[in-house]
Amino acid sequence: MKKILAIQGSNLKKVNIKTDTTILLATEAQKRGYNIYYFEPENLSFLNGKVIASCKHIKIHDNKKKFYSIIKTINFNLKKSNVILIRNDPPFNNRYLYTTFLLNHISKKVKIINDPSAVRNVSEKLFSINFMKYMPPTLISENLKEIKSFFKKYKAIVAKPINGFSGNNVILFKSFKASKIKKLLNIHNHLFFQKFLPGVSKGDKRVFIIKGRIVGAISRVPKKGSILSNMSKGALAKLTQLTNKELRASKAIGKLLIKNNIYFAGIDFVQEKLIGDINVTSPTGLAAYKDLSGINLAKLFWNNI
Repeated sequence: MKKILAIQGSNLKKVNIKTDTTILLATEAQKRGYNIYYFEPENLSFLNGKVIASCKHIKIHDNKKKFYSIIKTINFNLKKSNVILIRNDPPFNNRYLYTTFLLNHISKKVKIINDPSAVRNVSEKLFSINFMKYMPPTLISENLKEIKSFFKKYKAIVAKPINGFSGNNVILFKSFKASKIKKLLNIHNHLFFQKFLPGVSKGDKRVFIIKGRIVGAISRVPKKGSILSNMSKGALAKLTQLTNKELRASKAIGKLLIKNNIYFAGIDFVQEKLIGDINVTSPTGLAAYKDLSGINLAKLFWNNI
């Protein structure tokens, strides 16, 4: 009997095969005998009690220029999957939210990673407030008076949207600029503010958590003049070791993540401080780690399913 891995992912035509974690996971699954059924969130439907998706049955190739071919397109009852991966990129908007509710309908019948209820409940920015002792000074607010007071105390501040991703709309303020902050608040509502950590210029640390355990880490060094350590923004990845502080924090976070039914996550540190990003929707970095270390964590991912 054939095994089926269904992947809710982003547009395959926009995938950077050199850095993409989803395709790395799918490639390993294919080696283990899974047929890969790929769909985007807009292809997901609920019909008379069934959760169905218009899927591309794909075969993944080693060819970097044409890394996949479509065998056929099929309207598929997702309950017949063996495993479903939720891997579409943020932002966690209404469409993302709705897909978690739909997939939740079959989550007791099919192994879904990460669990749709967990993805919905573990906000990538807000979940970090459970770990304030590991974080730099932090404010989450829409209150301009509170924000101004925070700026007055900490001077250089990084602001980012709560539902942001890939470093988009992350801004370093070296002084309080009311009009600019008001504009951001009008667009994003509550914002996430943190004391700026200048050590980011030497790189952050992305820690990979699988089934509650620390399994690897990379450092991502921003390009010159940038504070953004995202590889999609030009940061350079390198291998790194975790300090004792980072290990303690990562173990504590991993323990709470598995308790909340999060199987795979990525967490970020700067200057040994958790910077508020606990990535659970579509954690990345495994391809870079494989290139740097020779260790394919996709194997560990599937060994522990």
